[in-house]
Amino acid sequence: MDTFNKANISSILEDPKWLYNCIESYYNPNKDIEIPTDLLSFIDYYIKKKEKGGNTASIKKYRVIKNKLKRFEGYRKKQILIADINEDFKDEFEKYYVDQKYSRNTIHREFVFVKTFCFHARYLGLKTHHHLDSLKFDREEVKHIYLSFDEINKIKEVELPHEYLENARDWLLISCYLGQRISDFMNFSSELVRNENDKYLLEFRQVKTKKLMTIPVSKEVREILGKRNGEFPRAISDQKYNDYIKEVAKIAGLNEICEGKKRINVTPDKEKGSFRDVIGKYEKWELITSHIGRRSFATNYYGKVPTTYLINITGHSTESMFLNYIKKSNKDIALDAYKYFN
Repeated sequence: MDTFNKANISSILEDPKWLYNCIESYYNPNKDIEIPTDLLSFIDYYIKKKEKGGNTASIKKYRVIKNKLKRFEGYRKKQILIADINEDFKDEFEKYYVDQKYSRNTIHREFVFVKTFCFHARYLGLKTHHHLDSLKFDREEVKHIYLSFDEINKIKEVELPHEYLENARDWLLISCYLGQRISDFMNFSSELVRNENDKYLLEFRQVKTKKLMTIPVSKEVREILGKRNGEFPRAISDQKYNDYIKEVAKIAGLNEICEGKKRINVTPDKEKGSFRDVIGKYEKWELITSHIGRRSFATNYYGKVPTTYLINITGHSTESMFLNYIKKSNKDIALDAYKYFN
């Protein structure tokens, strides 16, 4: 439409390929642009292409990683070339990240992104090192906490001193009963709920996967919506939500000592610190983040609701992905199955 508004109408009418060329230039704006061979410039190139898809969460991650790599490039005083990402680069990358006090899982995750950029560069015809495919870091096992039904009831029944905490508490309860990511549930509204033969369904498209989802709205969620005449709680930012639900859990007395990871300032400068995820033992309320609702839903209902239904609600692609998500080992599955054979 922008092109149409700027164009001369007669020139459009005389050109039978005008629409084709318009669409081609929109989706392939870099067709004649030389593809960068250094990693930082290539990430910019990659982001421009991905921006057409509109996945802002992924693009934000790419930019964060690019900024870290920019600092790494400044540290090594040498440009990072895609063709030079090999075993030596991996060792250099690891040493820098360890010195910066990043966790093993952060090192693993961000190196996977580096490889993803390089694989795409190879797809586009750029030269990559023959070491690339075999480069990898091992992950560190982290215990992921969840809220049991008893703990959810404690949160549900506790008296809270402020309305903003009640609002966050209701979102937390909704996430524990619906099993969705914060990027999705914070956008829920009454318009997305429909009634089919007295069965309440919520239909939306997941931000991360773009899947069209239709999930049941449980009676617990309907009770929460009833407090606001059928409306969902007030939307708040991710950061405020994370802060508020920690406060809610603390007031509810969730102070059991648990192993997990907590974001901690690893530098003496409290105002301009460097925050890292540090594995340790903390009171449970300190470990609560926006993702706990989704994990609690999947863990609490596993074995009580057919796994096929749970996968359909959470949006996992396969049962193995779902079981890995809730950290069910072969032994756990065997123990769950034991009742059927005895």
